[in-house]
Amino acid sequence: MGDLTLPRLAALLPTLAPSCGPVRLVAVDGHAGSGKTTFAARLAAELGGAPTVHTDDLATHEQPFDWTDRLTEQVLTPLAEGRPARHQVYDWVARRFAGEEEVPPAPVVLLEGVGTGRLAVRPHLALLLWLEVDPGTARRRGLRRDGPQLAHFWTGWTRDEDAHFTADPSRPFADLLVHQTSDGYRAETGGAVRTVPTVRGHRT
Repeated sequence: MGDLTLPRLAALLPTLAPSCGPVRLVAVDGHAGSGKTTFAARLAAELGGAPTVHTDDLATHEQPFDWTDRLTEQVLTPLAEGRPARHQVYDWVARRFAGEEEVPPAPVVLLEGVGTGRLAVRPHLALLLWLEVDPGTARRRGLRRDGPQLAHFWTGWTRDEDAHFTADPSRPFADLLVHQTSDGYRAETGGAVRTVPTVRGHRT
C-alpha cells in the first residue's frame, strides 16, 4: 500500500465528494508545534491557492479550544449553503477580535488548527489529516519557535491541549497520518474507516 506525496495528496482532494455544501472541507490537525500551519500552506499552494481557515483566528486566550460555535456560525453554515463565509480574526496581542477574513466556497477549503478533527466538526469533513509528530517533539519545536518569554503560555497550553485530546481525540479518526520527510511530506492511512480513493494507481 503506497504512501502519498504532497502533490499526489493535492491531486486526490478535488476528487473527493463535497462534504460541506459544495466544499470539500479538509482538516489539518495535530499537536501545537507539529508543523500544521507550514504543511497547510504548502498544501494550499499545491492546490493553486486553496482558502485556509486557521482556528487560531477563532480561539481566544480565555477560550483556546471552545471555538466550535464560532466556526459553525461564521464558517460551516455559510459554506454549507454555498455562500462565502466571513469570520472574525482574534488579535492575540490586543486580546480582542479585530478584523474579518472572507472564505469563498471553493472546491477545497483547508481547516487548520489543534482540534479541527473534533467530534462536532467531523461530519462536515471530506478528509481529516493528522500531523504525526509526538507531543514532546512538537512542544520543543513550539518553544524554540516562540522563545523562552512564552514558556509560561506553553505550560498552560499543554495542559489544555492534553485535556482536550483526552476528552475529544482526533488522531484515531484521521483518514491520513502525515509525516514530514527530508524531501517533503508523505501521508499514510490513518485509523478512520472511511476509504480514501486511489490516485494514479496509489492508495494511501
